Amino acid sequence: MTAIGFVTRTIHGGFSGELKLLPICTHIDIVPNRDKSGDMPSDFRIFTEGLEVGSGRILCGDGRATDYVSLSLAAPGLGGRKLYANLGRGGGLRGERGFFLV
Repeated sequence: MTAIGFVTRTIHGGFSGELKLLPICTHIDIVPNRDKSGDMPSDFRIFTEGLEVGSGRILCGDGRATDYVSLSLAAPGLGGRKLYANLGRGGGLRGERGFFLV
């Protein structure tokens, strides 16, 4: 699978890093949704340059031993389409805090 970005876990429980696609190369912040109430709203909100461009949910997939974060992004540079990605371990990059967007 091709990685479209890389983030590291922040001390506040979110993630910070880069989203890199052909039309887009920008810094993103994935922050915990402190206003969450109930099960439906997202667990994370995704921002770039002060604009909210997506959300993330903590999911538990079939056959997985641990939870993972599923992301949904939408931005004008993506041609009006939504981009879906998951956070995957960075394989030793930046220690236990590193994750790829795949």
